[in-house]
Amino acid sequence: MTERPSQTSARRRRSLPVRGGTAAVLGVVANAVLVVAADSLEVAPGFDALTLPPVAVLSAVGAVGATAVYWALGRYVAAADRLFVRLAVAVLVLSFLPSLALLAVDPAATVAGVVALLVTHVTVAAASVWTVVYWEVDQ
Repeated sequence: MTERPSQTSARRRRSLPVRGGTAAVLGVVANAVLVVAADSLEVAPGFDALTLPPVAVLSAVGAVGATAVYWALGRYVAAADRLFVRLAVAVLVLSFLPSLALLAVDPAATVAGVVALLVTHVTVAAASVWTVVYWEVDQ
């Protein structure tokens, strides 16, 4: 007779480097798809900020940076998960400001192009928070 697994299985997190690397890959891939879609729809022709190289690099840098912040919080703060989520939201909102400023300083920037750029920020933030804080696996 075989034993049935319990209904409540133990949950654990993958290692932080794996979670951070996954966040970077998810952010880069999702944003690459977004950039290709925006380019095919011609939402902002000539808008260099919404091209693949800078978006991919900055997506990876953002995810790695978020992972480093989470690691530091985990070393020095008791409620690191909750504080990290709050910081991620605050940094996300602040990250919108330079992109919004592009409307005033870059003649190639369009409202649709800047909105697409803002979505790339949200994508990386969501991938980082989900993988670093909430991604668990059955043990």
